[in-house]
Amino acid sequence: IIGAINGPAATGGLELALGCDIRIASRAARFTDTHVRVGALPGWGLSQRLSRLIGEGRAKEMSLTARWIDADLALTWGLVNHVVEPDRLLATSMEIACQMAGASIDMLKAYKSLIGRGAAMPLGDAMRLEQDEALAASGSFDPSAMRNRR
Repeated sequence: IIGAINGPAATGGLELALGCDIRIASRAARFTDTHVRVGALPGWGLSQRLSRLIGEGRAKEMSLTARWIDADLALTWGLVNHVVEPDRLLATSMEIACQMAGASIDMLKAYKSLIGRGAAMPLGDAMRLEQDEALAASGSFDPSAMRNRR
């Protein structure tokens, strides 16, 4: 999922952006989490996704102050992958989509899944997961035998 953000992404809008695999922001984009101002806790994953993406300290600053950050700071913090001029937002998003479309859909799904599952594990376990998946994909071994050994 490629998110093209061309304006304010506040609270729920930020949560939607965090659900994207790749985020491209125009220079007109800005981001805030106002949950503390409205007296509600997030329910779509913001508290967990944001801290994993930009770090716990930055996530706390952003969420506990409810201040806006602009697209350039979002890029510096790792919240977005690219910042472009507003008139290049759609074209840039489509270029990235076309690059992805050049790969097998099954490979894209498998790789996305591998990244997501590995990110939820300690590094050593994630490294073993990657090795197991690569060997299983090559057809040279039975992954269930490896899982049964653990």
